[in-house]
Amino acid sequence: MNWQLKPAQDFGLSARERLRSQAREAGLGSALLQGVWRRAVRGYLALFHRLTVTGRENLPARPPFVLIANHTSHLDALTLSAVLRGEAARRAFSLAAGDVFFSSVGVSAFAAYAVNALPLWRKRNRQKDLLSLRRRLAEEELVFILFPEGTRSRNGRMAPFQPGIGALVAGSAVPVVPCHLDGAFAAWPPDRRLPRPLPLHLTIGAPLRFDALANDRAGWDAAARACEDAVRGLAAAKEGR
Repeated sequence: MNWQLKPAQDFGLSARERLRSQAREAGLGSALLQGVWRRAVRGYLALFHRLTVTGRENLPARPPFVLIANHTSHLDALTLSAVLRGEAARRAFSLAAGDVFFSSVGVSAFAAYAVNALPLWRKRNRQKDLLSLRRRLAEEELVFILFPEGTRSRNGRMAPFQPGIGALVAGSAVPVVPCHLDGAFAAWPPDRRLPRPLPLHLTIGAPLRFDALANDRAGWDAAARACEDAVRGLAAAKEGR
């Protein structure tokens, strides 16, 4: 049998560098911590926000895939990660703004080892970062949780999607699962320090595929528009029920 020893991508990085690196891999300790965190978050969402989910059957059977949704609250990433189970949950990374969630050692440690977040640095070469994440997503069969608006809404309304989602998936076989989270803005808007005990409802739509698109700017824009239309469609369908 032919095999080759492959070191971890974050091998050789200092502890501080590992926290802030997109190449970070989960070790045994962080995997155990994340398991405890996931159970705690699920319990919190069920008891405090009475979370309900529609369309769970639309989640792919196994990674890789990308979960996207509207973005109004810090509850968004917690909710999307909470609906994942098994291998998908263990392989899931939330993509988070580096300047917010990786600004200090303490916050970075929580984001990295509890939430399992990877940083996206807004003031750096984002195209290089996205290409690196695109490769990891497919090759390591991961799940990425991201919000293509780029930042939380300050009024509860959804903003246009940025083309970064397209740079991750255009021309690849990795599906994108659109979601819409209702109630998060009322429960925990950006201007409030702590959440209110208000209900949340997550709608999960059918996966989208973009392997027929070119991996160029036109393909990225087309994928972003399709993702935005899908999330808006889920919101409209819920309002029409």
